[in-house]
Amino acid sequence: MKVQQKNTPCQLCMSRKFSLFSDVSEPHLCQLSDNKNLITHKKGQILFYEGTKPLGVFCISDGIVKVYKTASNGKEQIIRLAKAGDFLGYASLLGEEAYSNSATIVEDANICFVPRESFLKVLAEDNAFHQRVTKALCKDLGVMESKLTDATQKSIRERLAFTLLKLSETYGIDGNEGEKINIVLTREEIAGIVGTATETVIRLLSEFKKDELIDFEGKKIIVIDKKGLARLSDFYG
Repeated sequence: MKVQQKNTPCQLCMSRKFSLFSDVSEPHLCQLSDNKNLITHKKGQILFYEGTKPLGVFCISDGIVKVYKTASNGKEQIIRLAKAGDFLGYASLLGEEAYSNSATIVEDANICFVPRESFLKVLAEDNAFHQRVTKALCKDLGVMESKLTDATQKSIRERLAFTLLKLSETYGIDGNEGEKINIVLTREEIAGIVGTATETVIRLLSEFKKDELIDFEGKKIIVIDKKGLARLSDFYG
């Protein structure tokens, strides 16, 4: 069940400093605050469906959303895991196209919905914001190109090691014996990120544990040897 909350002014939003709205002028922030809706979404709820038309953009205040495409065989290919401060849907809105993917709540989330007219008005009037959005679109394109390259040139083992590194970088919290990835993803969802079968991910995670690269704490993964994963993923950035 989606629950509309009392709007938090954009000026007071803790996640704004991570978002495209970080440097928007005070008058435009007030305008956005007056027109947005803050809605609480529960885990498992659909935010939007592939093929539907965007009516605005979504800005995540807190929580995690998976963005994915569904293949003809019904399997999900996860494009990204969006977190606090991330925008969703703006590329489709600006391109005047239907959503090219779907989005589902992974962890309970508070998400602001900014109507199309309000978003486009600020985009037209605030040059700095326009430049930030343009850079974000270019970055998204670069990420997609890198993923396509990895899918054709890297092995599944390398892609899984890289995925664990990136998850650790984004959602990791330090523990006694390593860095815990503080997000619960099913083995099927990890397979959807890597682009392989669930059974393959289960087998490789078991091998990584045997090699003392990772460990498990319930359903969460603990990264023990980041350097080892980096070598395995052929990633030195």
